[in-house]
Amino acid sequence: MDNKILKALKQCPLFTDMSDMEIEMTLSAARYRIVEYDKKDVFALTGMPCQYADIVVSGTLICRMVGISGKQVEVSRLTEGDIVAPAFIFAQDNKMPVSVETDTKVSVLRMKPEVFMELMNNDPKLNLNFIRVLSDIDAFLTRKMKVLSLLTVREKVAYFLLEAAGKQGSLTVRIDQSRQEIADSFGIQKYSLLRVLSEMSANKAISIDGKTITILDRSKL
Repeated sequence: MDNKILKALKQCPLFTDMSDMEIEMTLSAARYRIVEYDKKDVFALTGMPCQYADIVVSGTLICRMVGISGKQVEVSRLTEGDIVAPAFIFAQDNKMPVSVETDTKVSVLRMKPEVFMELMNNDPKLNLNFIRVLSDIDAFLTRKMKVLSLLTVREKVAYFLLEAAGKQGSLTVRIDQSRQEIADSFGIQKYSLLRVLSEMSANKAISIDGKTITILDRSKL
């Protein structure tokens, strides 16, 4: 197996607690292929059926939900090791609820659902890991719904900054997303985001230096 593929699979929660050899042996008899996409390609459109079990080998996919008015909300970003729409692979209604676009060049490892099912039937560890993946998705969506529907704009921005600080292990965080992308992820207008960041900076809750934001006083967020 190609080292790049193996590296991505080791990061995939489906293969948690499995050695390199176990992963290679598990996939040795499986029928899969590597599919390549260019930057800004349409990976999937809302309403399209989920026909494959795809695991991202390299690159970034952006999943967006689009309302009737055309308003977009960024639901998630998928990177190396992530499974694309795992909850819809075996769903009776397997129509994609989001549109998926490539943010960079992307490679995915692709299997048919029946091949994926056969792998899980032959490996209890793989089966348990997939159940955990689905459980984690449910927890993620519950948090996302709370953020989008219950929090004010200021609370959403504070949530974003504190979550980033927790992930990076520092009160000084590097924000790689553009301001528009951050706004889209919370379903708010860009000017609303900029206004709140400006207010937080003026209140000495944070300091902003380009793409770096330092949380000065958590209580003021």
